[in-house]
Parts: sequence; C-alpha cells; structure tokens
Amino acid sequence: MVATRQRSPKSGVHEPPPTTPLAFGTSRSAASTRPALIDCDLHNELHGDVLALVPYLPDRWKRHLETFGVRSPAGGFYPRFMDHREDARPPSGRRAGSEVAFTRSQYLDPFRVAYGILIPLSPAASQQNHEFGAALATACNDWQVAEWLDPEPRLRASIVVPIEAPDLAVAEIRRRASDPRFVQVQFTGRPQEPMGRRKYWPIYEACQEYGLKVISHAFGSYGQPITGAGWPSFYLEDHVGPAQAMQANIISLVAEGVFDRFPDLKVVSVENGAGWLPSLMWRLDASWSLLREEVPHLQMAPSEYVRRHIWATTQPMEEPHQPHQFGEFIDHLGSLADHILFASDYPHWDADQPDEAFPVRLAPELEYKIYYGNAAALYGLGGTK
Repeated sequence: MVATRQRSPKSGVHEPPPTTPLAFGTSRSAASTRPALIDCDLHNELHGDVLALVPYLPDRWKRHLETFGVRSPAGGFYPRFMDHREDARPPSGRRAGSEVAFTRSQYLDPFRVAYGILIPLSPAASQQNHEFGAALATACNDWQVAEWLDPEPRLRASIVVPIEAPDLAVAEIRRRASDPRFVQVQFTGRPQEPMGRRKYWPIYEACQEYGLKVISHAFGSYGQPITGAGWPSFYLEDHVGPAQAMQANIISLVAEGVFDRFPDLKVVSVENGAGWLPSLMWRLDASWSLLREEVPHLQMAPSEYVRRHIWATTQPMEEPHQPHQFGEFIDHLGSLADHILFASDYPHWDADQPDEAFPVRLAPELEYKIYYGNAAALYGLGGTK
C-alpha cells in the first residue's frame, strides 16, 4: 500500500488511497512487505458449543451435562453467538473457526501469521455450579491442547478458568503452568465484581508466580446489566459498549492496589478499543490529585500504573472520520504505543483483515511494533520477523 501523504510527523502514520475490502483467504501485495504478525485475538470456536467438550469431560460431568445442561446467568447475548463470517466456515459446514486445518489454510498461512494467541469463548467461566465450571474449564484446555496446540506449532493459548471460584481457578492455572504454550489467563469483560477486588487476587498471585498474563476479553455477563445505565435495547449498544466495562476494570485494578501488590502483573485489554486510554489516564491523574489521601497505598500517579501494566489490542481499531486524526491518537499514547498489540478477532463477522486493519498506513517502525514487536516482547516469543 503506497502512502499518498504524511499527516503526523510525530506518530509516523500516512493516509492511504481508498481500497476495496478483501475476503479472508486473500491478501494484498502489501502483505509481502508488512512484518509477519502476532495475532493476539484469534478465536478457536467450539463446534456445537459445549458438546465439543464432551469427549474431554469425566463421566460424572458428562452425566451432569446430559441431565441438567449448562446454567449460565441471563445476559444480553443476542446475537452475540451468531457472529461468525460465512466465508470463514470450513468446507465441512462446521462452525467458523472450529477446525485448525481450515484456520491454517485460510488465515495463518496467507497472512504470514507467526504466532496466533487463542481465546476460546467457552461457557466454563459463567456456570452457576462452580465445580461444573471448573470441569468445563479443564475440558476446554485439554481440547485446546489436543485439537489446536498439538497440530499447529504457531499457536499459543489462553487458560480458561472459573474466575468466580478463585480456588478452582488457581488449581487449573497450576495444572497448565508447565506448558509454555499457555501464555495467559482469561477473564470475561464483565465479571461479577470489578477486576481489582481482592476476591480475584489469588488468580493474580498465581499469574505472577508463573509469568502468565491476564486478559480481559470484551463482552460476557453474569446476570447484571451490561452497561452502567442498565440494560440496552439494541445489539448496537452492546457492540459499542465494552469500553465502559474495561475502563471500570482498569480504574479498579489501579485504585485497589493490585499493581502494588503484584508488581510484575501484566493485563491485556482485548477487543475493548484503545482510543479512550489517553483520556482515561488524564482523568485518573486529575481525580487522584484531588483524592490521593483516600488511596495512600498508591505509590505513583495512576497513569504510570497504566503505562507499566496495561496492554490493549487493535481490534476494534478506532476509525476517525478524518483519517489523519489517527496520528493524533498515536501521539497521545506516547510510550503506551509500545503496548498496542495487533488483533484480528478472526473468524468473527467484524474481524479485521490484517492488511486493512488501520485507517492509515503506519510508518515501518510503528508497523513492526504493533504487528509483531510489542507482542513478541510481552509474551517472550522473540525473534525478528
């Protein structure tokens, strides 16, 4: 993709000429010059939902599933689980993203994906019966090993845990910690309580002990309204809204002192956007300057905790009406630009095709960081691509 003019010298972004969207499985010639990428939001989907996990469940829980099914809290899910691209459905007709071979041929190979980090959207974390949720989590992680990690060496995975039962979550983390292909522990975007609450600290302690990252993936619900103002009427509201929950979680993590207690903990915001990060840091610092006596345990300005401990993925990437304003966003990020990670959200309907993920063409150094270098440094994947 050839730049037409440079708009922001500081950020190093260029406004490209208009392009025609591409289907997955095809790639522009720009991909040959773009760095190989690390995709930090690649979904491995359960064909038949929870039924895909039956072969990996103990007999007790197979009977439980057959007799009682799954019991998740009511939530604003429509049509969240009808969200896949039809062009990502494998020839077998199974659910999009459910076969590693097709993911390899349609996405990993054509787009020069050096590593893909799997994020399965399983029902394990949302079960009212925590013991059953823990069994589903173990089954899901076994399924990831057998059907994704073993067949495809470029893949890494998220540890699925029952986050509302921290003791069971920690047990699952310890069970997986010896497998370096598991690189992070997965939270939903809207847990029962803000992420900074002490309830979740045993999970963070285990993550710090084993060098695992924590991710908060957008969406999900435990029965509470999915916005701070109550239940929305439209899917449009749900689709725009995950940033609300992630901002609340970041504020909670900082204010509760999580990063003072766990100084090596790293948290990745997935599919929540990133354009709001600068203004959130400004507001946090301004409020802290007025109310710092309430939180004397904080050892530095809130924005500094964000810069040290928070990462964010690109999808959904902000798309200003004036493309050159994307450069202003990069300028506002400052050093936090080193914490922005490429993500496609493949194979969902709103996934970003890698060669069309940004409203402008990035300068080579920034392009390398976002597509590859930042994630390689965070996850210890190494190498130069």
